[in-house]
Amino acid sequence: MLKTRTGLPRYCCWAVDRHGKRRVRFRRDGFSTYLGGVPWSPSFMEKYGTALAGVKAQASDIGASRTIAGTVNALVAAYLDPRGSSRFKTFASETQRTRKNILERFREGYGDRPIYRAEQNGKRTMLLTREHMQRIVNEKVATPFAQRNFLATLRAMFEWAVEEGRVPDNPCLGCKRVKAKTTGYKTWTEADIARIEAKYPISTKERLAFALILYSGLRRGDVVRMGTHHIHDGVLTVDQCKKKGDEGSHLEIPVHPKLRKIIDATPTVGVRTFLTTSFGKPYTSNGFGNWFRELCDAAGCPDISAHGGRKATARRLAEIGCSANQIAAITGHSSLAEVQRYTRAADRKRMAREAMRKLNKRGW
Repeated sequence: MLKTRTGLPRYCCWAVDRHGKRRVRFRRDGFSTYLGGVPWSPSFMEKYGTALAGVKAQASDIGASRTIAGTVNALVAAYLDPRGSSRFKTFASETQRTRKNILERFREGYGDRPIYRAEQNGKRTMLLTREHMQRIVNEKVATPFAQRNFLATLRAMFEWAVEEGRVPDNPCLGCKRVKAKTTGYKTWTEADIARIEAKYPISTKERLAFALILYSGLRRGDVVRMGTHHIHDGVLTVDQCKKKGDEGSHLEIPVHPKLRKIIDATPTVGVRTFLTTSFGKPYTSNGFGNWFRELCDAAGCPDISAHGGRKATARRLAEIGCSANQIAAITGHSSLAEVQRYTRAADRKRMAREAMRKLNKRGW
């Protein structure tokens, strides 16, 4: 077999995983997995052959030729099968990508292990118990968000498997995780907004990207899809990609005059989308996020990101007295819990000003 320019077998490349470790990644026809071992060693080539077989299996019957019934491999393959009965195929594309990566890593570590044992009387006994799963979850304690996503993904898969009778029990039930104490992405402050606007004048692509986020309150996955065809009679009409198919996915947001001015003044808008890469192609959600992260750094705002603009929109609306339902009508939140955080914060700010004004009025 001939080596490629990277010195690796065909379809392989070097990649850095989320832990910063340099590993060999196999990619072909939508199938992706990491390969362990030293490149070209016997153990590595065995895994490489398995990966090649996985591509063929995916085209016909996902995982069928490389799994054994009752194993983690078999269950993950069945859950990810687009022709199967799992709810996985109904998730938004970004959710599918995230959860598939989690399941592939889980399969890489535990794929050959049997999930249960069948007794002679037909009873099935779980070999992958809650205690085993809790230990696996505990290994991710240093990364609370990864731990949360891992447990949610595995819990959903095993819940489906129990419903279908594929396994006798859900080993994730009762598993505990560390609850991350964080406010999430930083909300843009008015000072952040002023720095961005001072750095990027109207008519630049950077200012357009900034305005599309701030004056729509949409997620970056929706912003990169936005184009002139989404605006009719001064109203931005969009179906949120994260909530595709949900009743609340459809939004109709009046176009802010400042956003209209910036769109009209920007000569580099795309044919189908307002924002395009240097190659004239629409951005992917992750690609846009990385690009926007760089422009924030260049403007002297290293601690903000695209999602913080969405939160800034909600903050501004809350501070002028909009109700949680009014804010959700723009941001598209299906749960009011997140929106109410901004409303409560804004109410406290107003009440603090009023209280101090009364205190001063009394001469105290």
